[in-house]
Amino acid sequence: MTVMAERTSQMSVEEFETIASTAPETVTLEFIDGRIGVKKVTDGDHDTIVSWLARRCMQTRPDLDLYYGRGLRVEAYREGRARPDAVLAPEAHFAGHGEWADPDGALMVVEITSYDSDTDRRDRHEKPTAYGQAGIPLYLLIDRDSCTVTVHSGPDRHVGGYRTVQTSKFGEKVSVPGPMNIELDTEILKNYVR
Repeated sequence: MTVMAERTSQMSVEEFETIASTAPETVTLEFIDGRIGVKKVTDGDHDTIVSWLARRCMQTRPDLDLYYGRGLRVEAYREGRARPDAVLAPEAHFAGHGEWADPDGALMVVEITSYDSDTDRRDRHEKPTAYGQAGIPLYLLIDRDSCTVTVHSGPDRHVGGYRTVQTSKFGEKVSVPGPMNIELDTEILKNYVR
């Protein structure tokens, strides 16, 4: 295991993309902060949350698409490759893009925590840094461990992360600022946690 950790820290983006392109559909790979990350296959509750969010976004902003598992090049953060649970962008924005698209034009990325040992480092620390440095306006973290929704806004391209972070408990109304400008009633999320 130690040998693998040392090897992945020295892996190039090109090597990662070769490995990722041959991975089976049951495995989701990411390359953030110089390391390969393996995301656990999602469960039904996870997928239901993505569908719930898609309906809310499409009702409010029918001019936008919510892409599931869209690969993004978050190169400002150590030439990373991230695959958020969902990416909100203008309709047909990613048409014609390959597996790993430039994040310009993405309005919001969404992560829903999985019940694995890596979710803290990946979703709560590395991803906000990567997404903020890539200039993505909003990062929405639906955290099933703490039963919270965290809205990150005001990306900081220089140091990464976001200038404003608002956390609300499941059951509260959550305001997602521009460019979305929607309010989410998160009561239903209580049904999708262990």
